[in-house]
Amino acid sequence: MKIKALGLTPYLPTYKAMQDFTAARGADTADELWLCQHPPVFTQGLAGQASHVLNAADIAVVPTDRGGQVTYHGPGQVVAYPLLDLKRAGYFVKEYVYRIEEAVIRTLIHLGITGHRVAGSPGIYVRLDDPGSHASLTGPRPASDPFRGLGKIAALGIKVSRHCTYHGLALNVAMDLEPFERINPCGYAGLKTVDLSTIGVSISWDEAASLLSHKLAAGLAP
Repeated sequence: MKIKALGLTPYLPTYKAMQDFTAARGADTADELWLCQHPPVFTQGLAGQASHVLNAADIAVVPTDRGGQVTYHGPGQVVAYPLLDLKRAGYFVKEYVYRIEEAVIRTLIHLGITGHRVAGSPGIYVRLDDPGSHASLTGPRPASDPFRGLGKIAALGIKVSRHCTYHGLALNVAMDLEPFERINPCGYAGLKTVDLSTIGVSISWDEAASLLSHKLAAGLAP
């Protein structure tokens, strides 16, 4: 997998470049992993509802062809776009999603943080009261609030075309989290969003991007 660092790059041209790369690739095209951060932008997935954007104000809302609903991208967030031929890799979409989430979990473990999955809600979450804890939250979580006690630290939204993937994931490192309050993140009202900085991890964007890219490259290998 060829890893490309794109730096701070506008969302729309990057989105178009992913589509073009995927449309043009052939059976022998090498897989790539693009790493970047975007200027402030809300992106809306195919399942997105306008009502989940509460107050975009001066931040653009861009419709996309990925799965999921609305999320926010901004400086201080590592965005990773795996451009992968799943047929050649030898696994299906469900396992692809699992492997991406596992790469995030292993990245967090390296930093002393425990990542948690929530059934039916792609992405990775951490315990707000004790981000390093491996223990499950005590007490039942009502169906109306499956995220009680959790904060979302990584979002996931993908597209698969002709067995090839684009879009990807976003890991919050050290960013302005206020724009998340202008939306229902991933369609969930009141879902708290956190970054590594707010849970006590001091790491540069470059260090986080390097760590995540190595976990992804290893985890997505055939």
